[in-house]
Amino acid sequence: MNKKMKFHESSGMSSKKRKPDKATIKRLMSYLGQYKFGLTVVMICIILSAVASVVSSLFLQTLIDDYISPLLLEAVADFSGLLKVILIMGVIYIVGILSALIYNRVMVVIAQGVLKKIRDEMFSHMQTLPINYFDTHNHGDVMSHYTNDTDTLRQMIAQSIPQIFSSVITVTAVFFSMLTLSVWLTLFVVIFVFITFKVIGKITEKSGVYFVKQQQALGDLNGYIEEMINGQKVVKVFCHEEKTKEVFDEKNEQLCENATAAHQFANILMPIMNNMGYILYVLIAIVGGILGISGANNVSLTGTGILTLGMIASFLQLSRSFIMPLSQVSQQLASIIMALAGAERIFKLMDEKSEIDNGYVTLVNARYSNGILTETSNRTGLWAWKHPHEDGSVTYEEVKGEVRFYDVDFGYEEDKIVLHNVTLYAEPGQKIAFVGATGAGKTTITNLINRFYDIADGKIRYDGININKIKKSDLRRSLGIVLQDVNLFTGTVMENLRYGKLDATDEECIAAAKLANADSFIRMLPEGYNTMLSGDGSGLSQGQRQLLSIARAAVADPPVMILDEATSSIDTRTEAIVQQGMDALMHGRTVFVIAHRLSTVQNSDVIMVLESGSIIERGNHEKLIAEKGKYYQLYTGAFELE
Repeated sequence: MNKKMKFHESSGMSSKKRKPDKATIKRLMSYLGQYKFGLTVVMICIILSAVASVVSSLFLQTLIDDYISPLLLEAVADFSGLLKVILIMGVIYIVGILSALIYNRVMVVIAQGVLKKIRDEMFSHMQTLPINYFDTHNHGDVMSHYTNDTDTLRQMIAQSIPQIFSSVITVTAVFFSMLTLSVWLTLFVVIFVFITFKVIGKITEKSGVYFVKQQQALGDLNGYIEEMINGQKVVKVFCHEEKTKEVFDEKNEQLCENATAAHQFANILMPIMNNMGYILYVLIAIVGGILGISGANNVSLTGTGILTLGMIASFLQLSRSFIMPLSQVSQQLASIIMALAGAERIFKLMDEKSEIDNGYVTLVNARYSNGILTETSNRTGLWAWKHPHEDGSVTYEEVKGEVRFYDVDFGYEEDKIVLHNVTLYAEPGQKIAFVGATGAGKTTITNLINRFYDIADGKIRYDGININKIKKSDLRRSLGIVLQDVNLFTGTVMENLRYGKLDATDEECIAAAKLANADSFIRMLPEGYNTMLSGDGSGLSQGQRQLLSIARAAVADPPVMILDEATSSIDTRTEAIVQQGMDALMHGRTVFVIAHRLSTVQNSDVIMVLESGSIIERGNHEKLIAEKGKYYQLYTGAFELE
């Protein structure tokens, strides 16, 4: 019960009347506006289709009164005139059919074009979002924007919008056509339709709220499914299947309730309109028959007179053409409401604030020419910071890899500081190790160096430059990271290695793999470096995946390396082999190492022990052992890392 209550609160929707968001509609129209020619063709074809429908109904009066009725009174009937009129009607119907076919095909092209542009913009914008967004939003729910929400838009643009426009044109044309036959019968139809739409309006209000909740519940369910697929091994290891099914049932039940509520209102619209159309048809036949038999004066836009059999037959046909578009509109309202709910979710993602980057110092390849550091387009292994100045001049400073923290405070939430007064320095080429219990703040420090998050107080300088002045993409390009959780992408082994440097040659990738001691196992794969990986490299062992991650970082060849539990998934024997490659990779670079295995950090130049977000000890292995503090306790086993 609590879970359901939470969902209703989080949905931000009450049971009050929900009106379409004008800003969302206007924004959607801006995308459609890019297809002016196609929409013009669609409008012309819709008008032709509507006019053909109305003309064929009006033609029925001429057919009956001028051709069929006179033939009944002739002794020898001449059907030549009748056949000619029927052929004309056939041409009119063909024009209507072809017009409908053309505008439907064109709208499919427009719909797919709009969706492609929206998906492109959404994905491009998603790349600019800060890491914090993905840490606080369910991945499956984000995926739902690209699948369910865009699919509702497709249905609305390709079907609902042209259907409604066609209905409006048809209703308008039919209305004036009915006035040319009988003002009294037209007034009767208008009153009847007005009462019908008052009922429809109440139903639409109720369904709109639940369509929004349905989209939100669908995103929530997709997110849960995505989590369970990724964590299926953990689910089975801990025999968590029953609890998993229980939670899924709750979320599925929530979706079922909202979808049922939305569609049970929406699905009765069409039957109501159809049945009301039948009732209207019967009532018009009765009222029209009474007026015709009584000889009542019939008023129309063309004048006055007696209501003929042809007029009644034609009006009955027009009444069907009048009520049918209205029923089609009512049927499409559900799709439109659902699509607008999906569009709101899409635009909300597209309106999320991009990662702010005010940096202006960039990273460039450099070389010394006559003792002067200059920029070059070729990869030389020498990096430089490019400083533009207000006077238009540019200076270059060699990247050395010196990183310093000055009294840094940080919290993932403003009121919860997790790093307190952290001061540290890493000289160029030094190996700095962070040691401490889980949650002590080790990974957080490396996240701050990357500027995945911005600090609350203090300063971080990279080669003496405030990292806020360095363009984020260039800052991150200068930092190679090997994470505990390896992410491999669908593609060949070579393509995954080249992810670290897109213009790397095959020889450079192979050299990097040899450096990380990954070359031997890669060559044992079915197709070596051309072996296709899929499912995040599911066919490889955890150790092999980690070796590829290390080799990928080696391809990037950055001046600073961050190794976050890089060897935690590798067995002790393999770790010794990998460590040789790691040492070669770290040579001449500033390196930050996070490790639970203290054996991997003994040779570090500086070891920093963190506890509750503060550095409590620092020094090399021998110094910290001699002090017999927390590091000594960790090393001797008197105290174990959590």
